[in-house]
Amino acid sequence: MWNSDTDVGPQTDLLELVPDAIVGVEESGGIAFVNGAAGDLFGYTREQLVGQPLDMLLPERLREVHREHVHRYLAHPQSRPMGTSVLSARRSDGSELPVEISLGAHQTEAGAIVVAAIRDVSERMALASDRERLLAEAEQEHHRNQSNRAQRLESLGELAGGIAHDFNNLLAVIINYAAFVAEDLERATGEAGGGRWRSVREDVDQVRLAAERAAQLTHQLLAFARRELVQPEVMDVNDVVGDIEQLLRRSLGEHIELRSSLAEDLHPVLMDPGKLEQILVNLAVNARDAMPDGGVLTIDTANVDIDEDYAASRPDLSAGPHVRLRVSDTGTGMPREVAERAFDPFFSTKPPGQGTGLGLATVYGIVQQAGGRAQIYSEAGIGTTFTAVLPATDRAPSRAPAEAHAAPAEGPATILLVEDERALRDVALRILAGAGYQVLVAADGEDALRQAADHEANIDLLLSDVVMPHLHGPQLVRRIREHRPGIRVLFMSGFAEPILDAGGKLGEGETLIEKPFSGQTLLAKVAQVLTRDPGRDPQPESSRPATAPAEASQS
Repeated sequence: MWNSDTDVGPQTDLLELVPDAIVGVEESGGIAFVNGAAGDLFGYTREQLVGQPLDMLLPERLREVHREHVHRYLAHPQSRPMGTSVLSARRSDGSELPVEISLGAHQTEAGAIVVAAIRDVSERMALASDRERLLAEAEQEHHRNQSNRAQRLESLGELAGGIAHDFNNLLAVIINYAAFVAEDLERATGEAGGGRWRSVREDVDQVRLAAERAAQLTHQLLAFARRELVQPEVMDVNDVVGDIEQLLRRSLGEHIELRSSLAEDLHPVLMDPGKLEQILVNLAVNARDAMPDGGVLTIDTANVDIDEDYAASRPDLSAGPHVRLRVSDTGTGMPREVAERAFDPFFSTKPPGQGTGLGLATVYGIVQQAGGRAQIYSEAGIGTTFTAVLPATDRAPSRAPAEAHAAPAEGPATILLVEDERALRDVALRILAGAGYQVLVAADGEDALRQAADHEANIDLLLSDVVMPHLHGPQLVRRIREHRPGIRVLFMSGFAEPILDAGGKLGEGETLIEKPFSGQTLLAKVAQVLTRDPGRDPQPESSRPATAPAEASQS
């Protein structure tokens, strides 16, 4: 047995001043000496500890492993500082406690002695556990708030989409009847018409302008609601940023510096380029308003990989490669409570009359419809950062040239018009018949099938609404092409429905005109479809050339 009186001497008094428990262990594994703090920590007297195996201070499950560690340590002793690991120790009453240990080896006349300083970290571990619990609860609360916010925005989107759909039909009627009145006034009064008639024409123009502004508003609502029709293509986000950069500089003004940091080898994404441009313009306008005294607007892109764990807590994201688009400004920023509502429709910090509150709501809807995730971070007095994460695609980017609006050639063409909204059906009939087309009119899909079966001559174009009772537009196309495989198709709709495709995307070879449309727009789109290269259609063309008519008839 090691003689503590001979080897330690007056140093034993110093050990009592140390707040940590001190235990000296012989090569045999027996306890050579302890200080008072060790007895207090483990619940033993000094006499109960000295001469006993160190194993008594360890849980039984750890004793065999600990003996091996002691032998390895004595073979190559070196100082080990406190805090390298947390171990379990055992009190006299059998309870366990977490401890940290520092080790040092000393050679004495009796042999090597390992001196262990042992510190109880129960309180620290409890605090750490509480901290982790609070962080976990805060994270859960954050995800609950995000989920509640997403559900709220989804409900608002459903409401907005339904309202916008009905409004688009009504606005199409208003816009076109105002155009009919303007044309009749022009024919009746001519250029010489003045006085009261000029005032009437100006009133009609105001009706048309108001309807067009309302149409823009409905498009914003549909974008927020993810019900706006989109025509996505594989593209490089960097290309769109580069194309629109000069426009953004002009919009921002000379007092704001525009910087861009675009990642090389950026993944392509599947998205409507026009919608991405709309995002950038909306964000630039907001940033300009937030920096009246000047500042910096930064656009940067990067490739990011979303792992399974991150995506699991964010239902609007999927795991895999994504593209991050970030737009930051050094403007006035927003308080937290304002930033949390930034994507809400009609929520605006601008004075009345200076904004609809749909700019960021539109941006949010576009990103969501593209399968991405939008978020905003802002601090008052520091600035705002908008981040969009868009799913990457493995398809190669390609930009198809814009299709020309070809003018119809001479000769009759027959159109089967299918629209369940009577007022809009009458408007479309008047526009088409007025342009000289022969028009067959159907109130729904079943009616259209009957008309197609009863009409013995060729039908050059099916102009059909997408969402109708009983038989939707795409279903009607499949049914009617069983007997008329060469018929061309032009869809019309005011909002995106899963009937078209997930996310409201058009399939290849499909053409669509968005409501509300003017007569000029409708005729241009009809002419485009009728004169398009047959190779571009998903089905073979009719053997008879599809051309514009010389005179009209109605069914």
